[in-house]
Amino acid sequence: MSTPLLKNRASLTHKLGYAVRNPARIAPYVKRTARDTWLRLKHPDHVAYYRAVMASDTGRNPEAAVGSRSHERWLALGEMQFDYLVEHGLEPGHRMLDIGCGNLRAGWRFIAHLDAGNYYGIDISPDILIAAKRTLTTYELQPKLPHLTITQDLTLEFLPSGHFDVVHAHSVFSHSPIHVIDECLAHVGRILAPGGFFDFTFDRTEGSEHQVLREDFYYRTETLLRLAGKHGLEARFMEDWETRPHGQSKIRVNNPA
Repeated sequence: MSTPLLKNRASLTHKLGYAVRNPARIAPYVKRTARDTWLRLKHPDHVAYYRAVMASDTGRNPEAAVGSRSHERWLALGEMQFDYLVEHGLEPGHRMLDIGCGNLRAGWRFIAHLDAGNYYGIDISPDILIAAKRTLTTYELQPKLPHLTITQDLTLEFLPSGHFDVVHAHSVFSHSPIHVIDECLAHVGRILAPGGFFDFTFDRTEGSEHQVLREDFYYRTETLLRLAGKHGLEARFMEDWETRPHGQSKIRVNNPA
């Protein structure tokens, strides 16, 4: 068992040790803590809170807002997601739902690959969806007619039953409390087409489950597998994703019905 998977990033010991090793990051952390504390007080609901976080982050840098330190990293992370799904059988004729599509870091590649009208991206942030439209224009993908829609929750009630061959949520549950994940798993089975699957990444811990600044949430694999099973879904840990240069882990969900 590797040491990083046992870390509790919310503990005072970890924070002090991190500060000693990274003194240049103390001031940005304090600033972010103050901002997030104010936003939590202003927006008690988690979705409203995280929408405000995204508005703040997107205003500075849309690529950084989706977790990319540079444009090169933005491109590399999008390519990694795209290559993985193509290797797992994503075909142009498939219909895809991209939950938390952001500014189309991976989405623009999916849109280019899929037949016109087969990509549906949703996000809670209107600011990041405006950035997504700029990405769409940059790559001249207007003829692909992708759907880009804001959402308030993950009940997915506005989407048709049995419609999507692939549902994808990259770096969404890593920022979600357990009730938001439960809401999504309770409804995603309805929209999956026969033989379809839902891939999601999460921040994995093998120690105590915890959160940092209500922005980053760390879960044990078995917690999320049990949660999927509670809703009649089959779920498995994707070992082959672990070989990719990415800090999050991945679970795949299938609807046995």
